[in-house]
Amino acid sequence: MMKTIYLAGGCFWGTQHFLSLIPGVVATETGYANSLIPDPTYQEVCTGRTDAAETVKVDYDPERVPLADMLRLYFMTIDPTTVDRQGHDTGRQYRTGIYYTDPADEPIIADEINRLASKYTQPIRVEIRPLGNFYPAEEYHQEYLLKNPGGYCHVNPELFRIARQYKH
Repeated sequence: MMKTIYLAGGCFWGTQHFLSLIPGVVATETGYANSLIPDPTYQEVCTGRTDAAETVKVDYDPERVPLADMLRLYFMTIDPTTVDRQGHDTGRQYRTGIYYTDPADEPIIADEINRLASKYTQPIRVEIRPLGNFYPAEEYHQEYLLKNPGGYCHVNPELFRIARQYKH
């Protein structure tokens, strides 16, 4: 049985690339989550007026990569203590977030956030809430780093190797 989770980790280019490398992830799609306006464009999202977060929709096989493991891998790619910023990207659309559609995921997410919080002295600023909406990003944003191998990415390239080597 496939499951879906939505993860916002700053610029979605690197987040998508990282997540797509994890064995057990079946498909990824970049897009905009929890927008105040329907079907926003990238230009609209960049204004901050849509309140949308650059997010990656992740379809995965929980038998191969359980949600708790997926979240631990995702946490490696973000600074969970910053607000509206990851790497050199700043703005409301670059916040971190975990958006779920299955209420059974909420306690797993809460457990992993508590586990993560025990490693920091600053508060964890990852937004956690049910998904309100998700609109796919423009085609040029899909698999951007595969199409543009030298493209900007805030995710440490060493983490791509770690994602590929994940074993449950």
